[in-house]
Amino acid sequence: MHTVLKGRAATFLLCSVTFLLTVGVLATVWLTDSPTALKQHITLQLQIPLIVTAILVGSVLAVSGATLQIVLRNPLADPGIIGITSGASLVAASLLLLTPLWAQPYLHYILPLGCFIGALITTFVIYRLARKLLGSAVAVILSGIAISTLSGAVIAWLYMFSDAQSLRNLTFWLMGSVYQTTWPILWVSGPLIVGSLWYQIRQSAKFNRLYAGDLAALSGGVNVQRLTERSLIATAVGVGAAVSIAGAIAFVGLLVPHILRLILGHDNRILLPASALCGASLLLVVVLMSELTRAITLPVSMITATLGGPLLIWALLKGQLR
Repeated sequence: MHTVLKGRAATFLLCSVTFLLTVGVLATVWLTDSPTALKQHITLQLQIPLIVTAILVGSVLAVSGATLQIVLRNPLADPGIIGITSGASLVAASLLLLTPLWAQPYLHYILPLGCFIGALITTFVIYRLARKLLGSAVAVILSGIAISTLSGAVIAWLYMFSDAQSLRNLTFWLMGSVYQTTWPILWVSGPLIVGSLWYQIRQSAKFNRLYAGDLAALSGGVNVQRLTERSLIATAVGVGAAVSIAGAIAFVGLLVPHILRLILGHDNRILLPASALCGASLLLVVVLMSELTRAITLPVSMITATLGGPLLIWALLKGQLR
């Protein structure tokens, strides 16, 4: 009963924070002296897609990080560290730098599909490498690090043969930005992210059984191998779609679950929904900061790393002290 009350209280608090941040972002437009028609256009065509993007991307990165940490039994697992983000980023970098001029008008539609395919291929390669290394969680992490290193090397070579404008676009994209999204792009990527979130949150009770070990989970009716495989696919789908619309965003998947486990405990029925709301709120904070400093659009990864570094150190110290 105490756990249920704690979960409801946390959900209500995080929903309130998300709502207030959304209102704050909208207020940056409606409190100006611009004509009402212009405010309506900005709100419908720019602000609402921006808010939806921040909520979807923050949610799926945080939930995917929590899921990976559970199924891989590794507190350092997150979409960036195990290589899912790097695979999607490599495809995105290739498309941004190598797409011919005649195909540029269609790039916004090609990019989500390309990142999605890149994330799936990377996940498949990592999983196959890990299976050859006896399928341990450590093998998945090491395979992911190897793929990330290789992807980073290829992107570095692409830098060498690109013009100045392409380099600027790629650099800003790799630092993360939620300002590139339009309604058509959201109609493509949004359902993939929502589906990924829906699957992962639905498995929260099964994830709880993994804490007791594979044998205990099997005796409780959980097919551990199938759950792991499907969870990896779900995270790849969600993260690939997120990277396609917002670029490579660091720290969200690693930071949010650690902080929430210290506050709410390890019950995934509470943790995963709370991670979704907290991840959404974190990116809305970044959006609000950018809207308040209109002179420059702040790269998302710069803000998340600046906020997340000290918080993660605090979380690690608290975990050790307990």
